[in-house]
Amino acid sequence: MTKKVVLITGTNSGFGYLAAKSCAEEGYTVYATIRDINGRNAEKAQELSEIENINVVELDVTDGNNVVSVVSDVIAKEGQLDVVVNNAGFFGGGLTESYTEDDIEAMFDVNLKGAWRVTKASLPQMRKQNEGLIINISSGLGRFSSPFMTVYNSTKFALEGLTEGLHYEVRPLGVDAVLIQPGAFPTEIFGKTTLGSDMEVASGYGDLAKIPDQIGEGIGQMFEAMKPQPQMVPDAIIKLIETPKGERPLRTVVDAMTGQFIENANEKVKEEYNNFVTAFGLGDLLK
Repeated sequence: MTKKVVLITGTNSGFGYLAAKSCAEEGYTVYATIRDINGRNAEKAQELSEIENINVVELDVTDGNNVVSVVSDVIAKEGQLDVVVNNAGFFGGGLTESYTEDDIEAMFDVNLKGAWRVTKASLPQMRKQNEGLIINISSGLGRFSSPFMTVYNSTKFALEGLTEGLHYEVRPLGVDAVLIQPGAFPTEIFGKTTLGSDMEVASGYGDLAKIPDQIGEGIGQMFEAMKPQPQMVPDAIIKLIETPKGERPLRTVVDAMTGQFIENANEKVKEEYNNFVTAFGLGDLLK
């Protein structure tokens, strides 16, 4: 398997779009998946389809049958599946209490369950190959939960938990499951921010209800001052792909602004986690 086959979800914008282009430039065979390619995402789908090495495919990560069908088609056509980048997701802010049960379900369905559906569909082929890489795009907010973003943070906490355990389960089978923890970058995700639909809640919070807007303004000022480059995330994806299996770190922080904070936490947790796993007689999984 010399030419890697890479499937990336959520390539209509942001990190996914840049990752598809970057992987194609490396000569990988890329399956760039997008929802609604004949509707609101038609222009971006057409743009990507004109790039050498990119195949644009319709995929809705909330539809389990669609996920299985797309992954099966890729494997049938290529005879292999080497890398999956679970990037599809959306951001939500505002008052936690304003989120309804349906709001929470919608976000978990994409950000957590969507990644799991694609992972589950891909693992049998990767185990068969004794070779594979699953990259789940998390967030620095999957390590610490900032107020006024808590439902989104919760989905990333869950994705971190899913990936951390899976990392040790499948590594002995030749498969690496890893996380990228981006910080804040000026991508389209902030322009698509969702809020809780129970808007009446805000009246009970007084001036606290204004804080989410203040946070948004602060992030915008930080972008203007530090100019973080979204291309850093696709570059990290390429680096992980090119790293030999078994040597890839569980977590990769990509954050030029506040990343050291997350790095420090990761290192401390890793040290204690290794002690915990070893104490339960599972130390061989750390090798």
